[in-house]
Amino acid sequence: MATSPSQSDALIDQPPSLESDSQLSSVVYDMSQQVQMAMTNMLKMISEVDQNSAGIMEEIDKCKNSVLEKKKLLEEEKEQFQNAAYAVLEMLNNRN
Repeated sequence: MATSPSQSDALIDQPPSLESDSQLSSVVYDMSQQVQMAMTNMLKMISEVDQNSAGIMEEIDKCKNSVLEKKKLLEEEKEQFQNAAYAVLEMLNNRN
């Protein structure tokens, strides 16, 4: 059974019922709750990432310092070996 254009226009022009408003409000509320929970979870994850990042940066700094200390020790050992080698060469040259 087809409705006449005047009947369909009448259905469209009717204000939304209280029930549909209530359903829409419920959907909007549920959606806002889900968004709020998602944002809370994201903030927690961001905080965890920041903490982990700070720990990683601290470890990197420790490693850099350790490498610099090792480099310094190796340079000192290199200098000692060079001095010893020069001393041996000088002794060999003075023998002749």
